[in-house]
Amino acid sequence: MADSPSPLLKRAFYRAGPDHRQLLGGVIPDFLTIRQWFSFRTVEIGKWVTQAEQEQAAGLFFDALCDLSQILSGRMLSAADNLLLGQQLISLRGTLALQYGKGGRPGVSAHYVPLQRTFSLAKNAGPGSIAHEWFHAFDHYIAGKSFSDGKKTSFASALWLNDSSIRQHRLTALLVQCFAAILLDQEGNAPSELFHASAAQDKKLGIFYYSQPEELCARAFEAFIQDAGIRNAFLVKGTKKSAEAQLGLYPQKLQRVRINMAFQRYFSALSDSLLAQARREQDQ
Repeated sequence: MADSPSPLLKRAFYRAGPDHRQLLGGVIPDFLTIRQWFSFRTVEIGKWVTQAEQEQAAGLFFDALCDLSQILSGRMLSAADNLLLGQQLISLRGTLALQYGKGGRPGVSAHYVPLQRTFSLAKNAGPGSIAHEWFHAFDHYIAGKSFSDGKKTSFASALWLNDSSIRQHRLTALLVQCFAAILLDQEGNAPSELFHASAAQDKKLGIFYYSQPEELCARAFEAFIQDAGIRNAFLVKGTKKSAEAQLGLYPQKLQRVRINMAFQRYFSALSDSLLAQARREQDQ
């Protein structure tokens, strides 16, 4: 049976940010544009996504992913740098694949599959989940570059928490500061308030989900993105007033400030490094 018509076309997603579409010279973005602009390995669209839904979703995706580039860089990007950073960081140097309205799971609006290096958003329920799923992809991608003893499906956040062997690098040092700010208290000697709230919810529900390090870090990343100057409800939502936020499943107060500062230091430095590397490769 076909999926029900998507409510996407009837919804308005709040956004306050720069006009990225001018970078395309007046071309209306479609999913082919997104694949080429960000250098995704593949972009797949579900067979029940109509042409009208594709056109609407493509524009929203393009804006959201460009917003993500800007937020992570910590500064306004030129058209050239926006393109370079999109290809280097957003698609994880062309290793990441994107699916929309395809390969969904019952009751799950979005998910990331490590073995396939693919993140997928359901057409009816995926909006607002991009930041969370992208961080899962990043957490997985960076694991092999930051730690020497992980598996193919390992996440860097979990490897750090389990005292895996760290590859010494200035960027890795900044990354582990992010994990520490999320998973440990201010003194770095005990689990954080975010962890305690997440573990309590897991105990109440009889599951092990919210307190997994990769889930804690993905939710903390969502909060960092939602707190940025650029606002985009298609990219992220729900870290402040949602039911989960009221339960303390997103960072609160001073811990949220510490996490945001750690993420900004790390991603600004990473963006600068990737842009410098990309320019050197262009000049060769």
